[in-house]
Amino acid sequence: MNYQRFFEEAVDQVQAEKRYRVFADLERIVGRFPRAIWRSSGEAREITVWCSNDYLGMGQHPDVITAMQQAAGNMGSGAGGTRNISGTNHPLVELEQELADLHGKEAALVFTSGFVSNEASISTIARLLPDCLILSDELNHASMIEGVRRSGADKKVFRHNDLQHLERLLAVAPRERAKLIVFESVYSMDGDVAPIAEIAELARRYNAMTYIDEVHAVGMYGARGGGITDREGLADEIDVIEGTLAKAFGTLGGYIAGPRSVIDAVRSYAPGFIFTTALPPAIAAAATASIRHLKASHTERDQHQRQAQHTKERLAAAGLPVMSSDTHIVPVLVGDPELCKRASDHLLEKHGLYIQPINYPTVPRGTERLRITPTPFHSDALIGELAAALRETWEALGIPFARDQRPAQQRTDRIIPLVVPAAGG
Repeated sequence: MNYQRFFEEAVDQVQAEKRYRVFADLERIVGRFPRAIWRSSGEAREITVWCSNDYLGMGQHPDVITAMQQAAGNMGSGAGGTRNISGTNHPLVELEQELADLHGKEAALVFTSGFVSNEASISTIARLLPDCLILSDELNHASMIEGVRRSGADKKVFRHNDLQHLERLLAVAPRERAKLIVFESVYSMDGDVAPIAEIAELARRYNAMTYIDEVHAVGMYGARGGGITDREGLADEIDVIEGTLAKAFGTLGGYIAGPRSVIDAVRSYAPGFIFTTALPPAIAAAATASIRHLKASHTERDQHQRQAQHTKERLAAAGLPVMSSDTHIVPVLVGDPELCKRASDHLLEKHGLYIQPINYPTVPRGTERLRITPTPFHSDALIGELAAALRETWEALGIPFARDQRPAQQRTDRIIPLVVPAAGG
């Protein structure tokens, strides 16, 4: 049997559907963010990155870099193993204390990525609750969906941010039955925000536990950067807050914060935590430095919000189909996977601007888009260059300009079904 053929045909299917991904070879330049070196066909060229999740540029902050260098110099590059086998490095202990304090929770637990923290935590919490019913927002991230699946628990998917639908699902479940509501604060592809207070109230009314994903909000919102729950004074209303260290905090890793009993149970039962090498001390130290800085400094958040709003206004004024967004996410609708990829390539090759195309399964078919994430370091001049380049690209490729800005959200899953073509097909 020609095993390789099955994999080749699986990739051929992705290419035929115009959603094959090509990674740009980039090298960020410390001190000059968002500038980077793009390498292609043996040549190197300086470009501007417009789609980084390093939302505040903390990945290049001097305090963060110094903390990483000092920890690596003192303790080496790796953690030495899992925390159960090799112990817990001290910077990781400090990081978890800092995270618990950030969210006003009793304890926190760090994982190697945000995906792992969601998958491991949701699946473990739901498995430990007897006969648990999970209620999941239809636009939840793939990592949350995977956690729901791996839990083996019954699930109900409620329409995105639809409180009436959520309440109907809660009302038909017995009050004494364990229930877990899982949702996000900021939905990263559309930039909208969950009605957190209302969901928390429904959870109290129907005796449910709450789990919120704040990965696109931690560091970005709130008096100390604790996310939307911090901004709205709702952290105490949510049982478990999940976040990432890899976006606004500029490093790597994911975490949960919550009651000590929940954190200890996940620590003791989650395979994704138990059998994974710990986060290296240098990364933990860098993350702690970033969190401490953003707890005290409002400068980055204030400037970031200004530049995000300015970007929306400039692009809209240029007649571009900027989709409605309540946050720092600036999605520009293309509506076709091939055109979306061509637009991304054109912007990079002609204008030196890197914006990765967002296609299915990350977003529903027909809502393909360029997802732009301005930072405090994207100056007004750079925003002007972006608006002009996008307009030229839209004209060159024949992409429709402004239209209805909010596509219908018809989706219950972000996991692509694995459909393997028949041999010889």
